[in-house]
Amino acid sequence: MTAATLFTPKITPDFDDTGLDNHALDANMDGMEYDDGADDEDYEDSAVTGQSAPTESAQFRKLQKKLRRQVSWAIRDFNMIEEGDVVMVCVSGGKDSYTLLDILLLLKRIAPISFDIVAVNLDQKQPGYPEDILPAYLNEQGIAHYILEKDTYSIVKSVVPEGKTYCSACSRLRRGSLYGFAKQIGATKIALGHHRDDMLATFFLNLFHGGALKSMPPKLLSDDKQNLLIRPLAYVEEKDIIDYARLKEFPIIPCNLCGSQTNLQRAIINDMLREWDNAHPQRLASIFKAMQNVAPSQLADRELFDFEQLSLDRDDNERLFEGDNIQAGQTDSLAEIGLPVSPKAQTFSSKFASDKQDSASKNKTAEGSRSTQKIPTINPVL
Repeated sequence: MTAATLFTPKITPDFDDTGLDNHALDANMDGMEYDDGADDEDYEDSAVTGQSAPTESAQFRKLQKKLRRQVSWAIRDFNMIEEGDVVMVCVSGGKDSYTLLDILLLLKRIAPISFDIVAVNLDQKQPGYPEDILPAYLNEQGIAHYILEKDTYSIVKSVVPEGKTYCSACSRLRRGSLYGFAKQIGATKIALGHHRDDMLATFFLNLFHGGALKSMPPKLLSDDKQNLLIRPLAYVEEKDIIDYARLKEFPIIPCNLCGSQTNLQRAIINDMLREWDNAHPQRLASIFKAMQNVAPSQLADRELFDFEQLSLDRDDNERLFEGDNIQAGQTDSLAEIGLPVSPKAQTFSSKFASDKQDSASKNKTAEGSRSTQKIPTINPVL
């Protein structure tokens, strides 16, 4: 049983923080809705126990239902989870990965197929990292997990020049460890917490700074074909994740332990997206839809579309210019290159002409009506 059944329902820098070669994927969200066959009341609680008052509100139930549906749509559209999968959810301690884990555990409970979830965190030994928070949370909720300890922070500090950002080198070291561990434990899918706004930000980073039209795909096979990456939050907006994390009261671990990183281009892009969203609420949705509706023939990638082999395939039907007249100049030169010196013209199409005549007739009638209309006489007061 596939996810379609389950959820019927010159080298330039690459700013996809999987660090892998991406491929364009197409999705269509319109008119798609996951129906789990149960009432909303069945899902007042999430898959994680230990609820607090905010999670009992109608606002939380409505938001959780929205996220559940959007995640199920993404899983179905890209066949992300299948029967027997072991999904390794990468949990960093941020709002995105907490939300991803929570929603996937909820869907696991109601899915008609069997799949397993394991949470994995990499403790990179940044100074001040609260290493007890995640294990305590995962143990409290009864979630199977691994905590991997590896001092990549020291490596990053030693290889990144002073004043440069650590994020790229840090994420590459993290990926290498997590991807290798997924194969080691037999996980068939690696779930990452990137959401719709992350995908949009990556698109603009590549557009502005990388010279490429590329982003994070919802599903990706690694270059070595050893791992399948999935992003179940691909259809989810960041502002909804912020609200969900607040209502769930997740124990958030801050992502500023490496020190001040003021020159992050991603932060600048994120600010731009938030400004757009505030001023034009539908703009981001439109841009994301465009990422799912790519027309290679309307761009300029010679590898993606064969422009060189384009050729004419005209028929014998003559199509005359529709207009009033054609003036030909330098007729000797025209004749010399074999072009007609007196090309024929024809009047506008009958439909257009009739519409024009009807319009003119109506205008004349209206003018005549105005000219014959009498101005009412008002008797002066005596």
